[in-house]
Amino acid sequence: MTPPPALPPAPAHDDIDRIMAVMAVAFDPEYGEAWSRRQVEDAMLFGACHYGLINDRGLPPQPEEPTAGFYLARNGYEEAELLLLGVAPEFRRRGLGQILLERFAQVSSDLGANRLLLEMRRGNPAEILYRNFGFEQIGERPNYYRSANGNRLDALTFSRSAF
Repeated sequence: MTPPPALPPAPAHDDIDRIMAVMAVAFDPEYGEAWSRRQVEDAMLFGACHYGLINDRGLPPQPEEPTAGFYLARNGYEEAELLLLGVAPEFRRRGLGQILLERFAQVSSDLGANRLLLEMRRGNPAEILYRNFGFEQIGERPNYYRSANGNRLDALTFSRSAF
């Protein structure tokens, strides 16, 4: 009698765990921008979402390496929206945000996007990164976000070509 085929081994590391570990240190709790694990899982269940992980050298992390950063995005008809981008504080100022944006743009383009979108709170220090990558402000939502202390913050919408 032949034994049943072996099940494939479980992944060495859970990518959602990697995203959550970076998010726990990369997002200032004052602004409530970090997502819950459930929100990340739900986004990934949506077929049009994609993500990327990088190590401190800007490469996909090996199982034994820490994840330095990630992006999470969703593609729609000819557009892709950057939902989250985070780099752990100890890995900042090494060009990793730029690498993540390049991967986001490439994967989004490969999936059919012609235009990239993102939204962020006014005063987000990542605005410099986004503008340097070619994003231009196309809209504003006054008082859209609420900080932990109750202050209202404007949301800024940005766009750029995927090419």
